[in-house]
Amino acid sequence: MKSLFRFWSLPQFAITLLLAGGLVVFQSCHRKAVPTLPEAPQTIDIQEIDFGYLHGKARMVFKDEKKERDLKANIRIRKDSVIWMTFSVIGVQGGKALINKDSITIVSTVDKEYYVFEYKELSQRFNFNIDYAVIEAAMLGNLVKAKQPTDEIGREGEYEKLTQKEGSVNIKNLINPITKKIERVELLEASSQNTLKLEYSNFQPLSDKSFPYNGFISIFYKTVGGVINNTITFEYTKVELGDKELKFPFNIPKRYDRR
Repeated sequence: MKSLFRFWSLPQFAITLLLAGGLVVFQSCHRKAVPTLPEAPQTIDIQEIDFGYLHGKARMVFKDEKKERDLKANIRIRKDSVIWMTFSVIGVQGGKALINKDSITIVSTVDKEYYVFEYKELSQRFNFNIDYAVIEAAMLGNLVKAKQPTDEIGREGEYEKLTQKEGSVNIKNLINPITKKIERVELLEASSQNTLKLEYSNFQPLSDKSFPYNGFISIFYKTVGGVINNTITFEYTKVELGDKELKFPFNIPKRYDRR
């Protein structure tokens, strides 16, 4: 039986999912009309999700130039600590992931192999500081980079715009001025033109905040083997927040090979 993840190589699948991490679908779903405001704001207020523990179930569609695969995911998060995920197709578990502050581990239960990614390696590949906080923020629809005094505030169409810079990477955040939620994020690396785009939609009440149940992730970057252009469509079917402690069971059988 071929791996559930063979439509991309497992490292490619992992990088695409975990860089974005996160969450979105069709931009047309549940989008409310927002009036265009003529003047740029002086300040930007962004509503971000805060919690102790998160438990969710989601449907994800992974697509590249050749193939498309529909997976289901079970997701658990302990804020500022760990992200745990399992993946399945038609009820059969195909893989799991553990993301903590030290590294990212991806296990293929079909191929009986696993990968470990260091944040330094990912950061060098994309010329952007990637760490646990960035991945968690992307999965929640929060800012991937904390606001700084040097950030620029403006307007783009119907959105308020927060422009940031991290080394050679330009970050554009588009915020709905009514809901105060981030709806679009674009990271562009100047020299390579590597691009990561996040879109968030279908915001629904969750605790005392709004949470993006749908999302879309698009990643375009160059490698020695060619250009990678992948997308992930993400739709939560269930999300729960709370302070009740969750378990994060994760082990790698000794017979599995590290790749």
